[in-house]
Amino acid sequence: MLNSCLARIALTVACFALPARPPADLTAANSRKVAPDFALNDSKGNPIKLSSFKGRVVLLDFWGTYREVCTVEVPWYVEFQGKYKERGLSVVGVSVGDDWASVNSFVEAKKVNYPIVIGNWGLAKQFGVDNGLPVTLLIDRDGKIADLNLGMVNKKKFEHEIQFLLKENAAKRSSK
Repeated sequence: MLNSCLARIALTVACFALPARPPADLTAANSRKVAPDFALNDSKGNPIKLSSFKGRVVLLDFWGTYREVCTVEVPWYVEFQGKYKERGLSVVGVSVGDDWASVNSFVEAKKVNYPIVIGNWGLAKQFGVDNGLPVTLLIDRDGKIADLNLGMVNKKKFEHEIQFLLKENAAKRSSK
């Protein structure tokens, strides 16, 4: 009886110790490309440089206040920022086609807890955004694009991808 109990405990521990299979939408770590860098100011004039987030998993959201589907996702990203910030997630929003008056009003109303910058279509195209919003990327701790999601994300699947990247990259750092 005791041996059976110990065997179950050992099996359970072994299952959790094995690396989880990556979500299907994530690019394999060895095939990821480096994300283009940019430096833009937020509404207070603070510089936001993508490369300054190296060592953190970044959720990079290209969005616009004028697109309803974009505004649906923002509260999810506020939630993710609050929930995973301490584990190494940083959310950055890039508004495309908006002015600061529209963005600031939206940010205040939605209590956005992450930096927002105003970009343009030229910057968006560097990340694979042609003309539709939203487009959301997950960038691993090495600054490489792990996922590019066109259109509205599936919140549950996307959160699973974030969790996987946080674990994947934490394991990489602790083995160095």
